[in-house]
Amino acid sequence: MKENTLTRTERRAAGSLAGIFGLRMFGLFLLYPVFASYEGKLPGATHAAIGIALGIYGLTQALLQLPLGMLSDRWGRKPIIAFGLLVFIVGSVIAALSHGMAGIIIGRAIQGVGAVGAATLALAADLTRPEQRTKAIGMIGGGIGLAFGIAVVTGPAVNTFVGLSGIFWLTAALGGLGLVVLYWAVPSPQHKFRHRSTEAVPAQLGRVLKDSALQRMYVSIFMLHLILVALFLVLPGLLGQVAGLSRRSEWLFYLPVLAVGLVLMVPAVIHAERRGRLKLVSMGTILLLALTPLWLWLGGGHLIALAAILAVFFGAFTLMEALLPSLISRLAHPASKGSALGVYSTSQFFGIFVGGALGGWLLQHAGRDGLYVLVLLAGLLWLAFFAGLKPPRMLSSRMVSVSVPDEVAAQSMSAALERIAGVEEAVVMADEGVAVLRVRSGQLDEAGLEGVLAGAGGAAV
Repeated sequence: MKENTLTRTERRAAGSLAGIFGLRMFGLFLLYPVFASYEGKLPGATHAAIGIALGIYGLTQALLQLPLGMLSDRWGRKPIIAFGLLVFIVGSVIAALSHGMAGIIIGRAIQGVGAVGAATLALAADLTRPEQRTKAIGMIGGGIGLAFGIAVVTGPAVNTFVGLSGIFWLTAALGGLGLVVLYWAVPSPQHKFRHRSTEAVPAQLGRVLKDSALQRMYVSIFMLHLILVALFLVLPGLLGQVAGLSRRSEWLFYLPVLAVGLVLMVPAVIHAERRGRLKLVSMGTILLLALTPLWLWLGGGHLIALAAILAVFFGAFTLMEALLPSLISRLAHPASKGSALGVYSTSQFFGIFVGGALGGWLLQHAGRDGLYVLVLLAGLLWLAFFAGLKPPRMLSSRMVSVSVPDEVAAQSMSAALERIAGVEEAVVMADEGVAVLRVRSGQLDEAGLEGVLAGAGGAAV
């Protein structure tokens, strides 16, 4: 077996955890393309109530995911994940049994209480070697993206066959399947650590909250999901008016639109990463997102124009979802990266809530144009704030296993690693047995790294 590949156990762990995350998120995403169409069809189903119901799970998720992740350090990863999935199932059942918006809102809020994201990433870190951890977490992130795409395409057809209550019953069943995968497929870790590269650490939260560059990342993911959820409050009705497709046939519109958006996104990511233009490409993408409501107002009444607008929108959304984690990994200090990612994820869920609640309220009281103004202003404010970001250094992260007895030895080894050609920064975490390096791509002295690690009982990949 090559050292730079995941072992069989690591592939099993990453794949099964990606499956749990994907199953849960697929059920949540199924509502996006269909929920707004129930306005006026259920007791209390106003635009404002639908917006709250669509976004409320983001509020409870934002409030509880970091605490539950920290509790998993004490009580174990699997018990916390199982608890979260059980709560998620309960919320889904409550929503499925409800005949009006009040019950659905309560059910959606309870769904968000089952916030297992942080604990799942921590378990992935427990089950993978440091040098392979990024790949495993990347698989989990890819599973979420895949779930979103499939849900948007299939949601209208699923809604046609089983209705809104059926979607919630399906979501409950997917949560149950996640429990089966958790105890049947996910390996149990031999050891449990607090991983500063993937988990929030209370002592580091003040540091990452005050960092102005990271603040721009938090605002970015907040605005990105605010815009997404707000626009999904109008897209189902707009699509019905323009395309004239039945709910069962809407996948014929969404599938090519999402596919074209993905094709547009890939070369932009490659260009940004290889040419060191992450900030420039990000700003262009934010501008595209900000102008989406203007284009919908001008050309959203024509089928071909609507398809083109949404292809650009979904491509831009997917692009920012890929670029922001890359940016935050370059901007966050290695010892506080997990804390930065925790605040980042919390900001994302707050954005979902605000996009749903505020967007729904505006749609009810100011109409579609009012919601368009919200998205336009949010995007332009986001662009103005993001413009103050200093272009990040184009360094890649490298995580290696080390064995040092204490913090004094860790500091000595950090100094030795930083003397290696190509290493800009090195942080050795003795309690976790890892060293995180920031290196200049293509300039690292691999032989020097091997020599330092061999002398300290480490391993490089």
